[in-house]
Amino acid sequence: MFIIKKYRLLTLFSPFFYYCDFKPGIFHIDVIGRQVTPKGKRVQPPWSPPEGTDISKLRLYNSLTRTKEVFVPQKGNRVLWYCCGPTVYDASHMGHARSYISFDILRRILKDYFKYDVFYFDIILYNLIPHTFARQNYLMEQYREKKPSPSQILQDVLTARTPFKAKLAETTDPDKKQMLERLDAAVEAALGPLQMAVQSNAAGDTLQNQAQVLLEEAKDLLSDWLDCQFGSQVTENSIFSLLPKYWEGEYHKDMEALNVLPPDVLTRVSEYVPEIVAFVKRIVDNGYGYGSNGSVYFDTAKFDSCPAHSYAKLVPEAVGDQKALQEGEGDLSISADRLSEKRSQNDFALWKASKPGEPSWDSPWGKGRPGWHIECSAMAGSILGQSMDIHGGGFDLRFPHHDNELAQSEAYFENDHWVRYFLHTGHLTIAGCKMSKSLKNFITIKDALAKHTARQLRLAFLMHSWKDTLDYSNNTMESAIQYERFINEFFLNVKDILRSPTDITGQFEKWEAEEIELNKSFYEKKTSVHEALCDNIDTRSALEEIRALVGQSNTYMAARRSAKLPPNRMLLQSIALYLTDMLKVTFGAIEGAEPIGFPVGGNGQDSDLENTVMPYLSVLSDFREDVRKIAREKKVTELLRLCDELRDDTLPELGVRLEDRDGLPTSVKLMDKETLLKEREEKKKVIAESIYLAMAKLAKMKVKPSEMFRSETDKYSIFDEMGFPTHDAEGKELSKGLTKKLRKLYEAQEKLYNEYLQSTQNGS
Repeated sequence: MFIIKKYRLLTLFSPFFYYCDFKPGIFHIDVIGRQVTPKGKRVQPPWSPPEGTDISKLRLYNSLTRTKEVFVPQKGNRVLWYCCGPTVYDASHMGHARSYISFDILRRILKDYFKYDVFYFDIILYNLIPHTFARQNYLMEQYREKKPSPSQILQDVLTARTPFKAKLAETTDPDKKQMLERLDAAVEAALGPLQMAVQSNAAGDTLQNQAQVLLEEAKDLLSDWLDCQFGSQVTENSIFSLLPKYWEGEYHKDMEALNVLPPDVLTRVSEYVPEIVAFVKRIVDNGYGYGSNGSVYFDTAKFDSCPAHSYAKLVPEAVGDQKALQEGEGDLSISADRLSEKRSQNDFALWKASKPGEPSWDSPWGKGRPGWHIECSAMAGSILGQSMDIHGGGFDLRFPHHDNELAQSEAYFENDHWVRYFLHTGHLTIAGCKMSKSLKNFITIKDALAKHTARQLRLAFLMHSWKDTLDYSNNTMESAIQYERFINEFFLNVKDILRSPTDITGQFEKWEAEEIELNKSFYEKKTSVHEALCDNIDTRSALEEIRALVGQSNTYMAARRSAKLPPNRMLLQSIALYLTDMLKVTFGAIEGAEPIGFPVGGNGQDSDLENTVMPYLSVLSDFREDVRKIAREKKVTELLRLCDELRDDTLPELGVRLEDRDGLPTSVKLMDKETLLKEREEKKKVIAESIYLAMAKLAKMKVKPSEMFRSETDKYSIFDEMGFPTHDAEGKELSKGLTKKLRKLYEAQEKLYNEYLQSTQNGS
């Protein structure tokens, strides 16, 4: 028995050092640095995970803190979301679309990109705020049905104009005053012809036509006048529901046309009056409301004095702003002589005693109607419970509407977290000007869709922050159209490449340095898009990253085309599929089932349309290319002209674009017909303008320098021997400054004229 100490040996058979462990009767040789079993078997080495990088978290700008906060739903992955809906008494306009489209984008991104389980709830404000509008509309329809004579219409408008003029004189708001002045000017312009027609006993048709023109122009002031006279006699609740029902239908049509997803639940105020009454009663029972003269008001001082509550969380600096409160209450505000009904001017109506000519329901406090703010709280509480994750609305609703919602809801539930995250969309301006329905300065959604597509409108919204002001202008829409065209061209090029025939093995080409670089950029841009969406859903930056990715892909395709080499199909397909998914599923900017790109025809048949017609178009394109080849060889110019005519005139009418490429097959692209025809007209316009400019330049070049000023006798009276002016039209000598300026023009013309002479000598 003997023991030998552990020591290291270097074998002659391997460059490795071995660890030798000599024990009685046992001889183990193990590779240094590797774990072994007692029997000498090699095992897996230790493993350590990569350090990794910080994972970006979704942050949303929360109006409750006025900063970006990490978004954490209250219960796992579920998100309860409530958005203020429209007051349906007229056509929806682009100011409404600012919120509808923006929140649709946010909802899609949270649901389809971040994979939250979103429950989206919306309401329709029915019967309440628009009662004056509905009543006046009813009275105006009654007036029309009576078919008043032209003389009666003239007399009534003149009578109605007196209080209108007084209202105009009292108006101090400059925007509103300007609107009223425009209305008065239109009435004035329509009054004159009818007055003359009545005085001259004009023919019946002439009188009726002039009367209808005046009736249309004066309908607003006439409605006010009729309301003052007969409004208190309108008491039937159905009158106040007919108009909103019609406009609700129009609202849903507008939302569908804008590709705005419908809510999971939609409620109407008119269907929830019993729940609203119960909601108000509980607030009173909790000590935060009080009855007064048939109305019920929220006690802001009592609520704010409670340690568990705080009034005006969103805009605390606005407390006491009577102008904002007055605008917020609108028709629910009370006259100065009835202010004693309220304990404080800051208190607001939960339930309002109805006046003659207003809708009314039974309540413990008598006949009345809900306050403006309470309907949102009551219905949201009924559907979502005592707390929601997200509440959305327009920026201008923060105070008093949303602050009052918060107060009365937290008074009802006796909590301090009715809303966890408050999101407010920015204003919308029209070419830099404030938009307002009350000022009659608005563009309806239907008007906007008549001028631009739903995709173009959505892209315009995506290219701006959802929380900032968006200016709806020609420049804004032109940027969206250019972006759409840029992305669409990429999709068309990729689809053209993917249609090129190849077998299954040909789809997997070897990656060279260019493909590796593009793929690297692809993943970098995907990461950048993700980071942008995590940063308060910054769609503007996300679209710029997409633009950069498309630009790099275009550069890659152009380089391969120049080298007469096919681009990598699978790589470009991956990029195109990613972009389509982002624009379709995440942003809602693409409708239809086409796997790549924008739809070509009607939704639902886009993919079938392209798959059906493209084989025939490819055959036609190949045949045309063969004809062109023979025509060039035989110098048959008439055939070449016909081939060009097919490309430039005939096929665009069918929504087909052919692109001839030197040394490569002709590219065939199926497009929207209207877009293609518009492109063709723009191209013709550019060519015409370039020809016009060239002709204008040529005409200018032909003018001798000595003659360029002689025709301007209204400016100059005396010229030197070179035709240069020395005195003005009154005979006064020209100043040194003006002479210097004219000398530069003279010398520039001299240069142009010499170029013209040179070109004629060269025969060009």
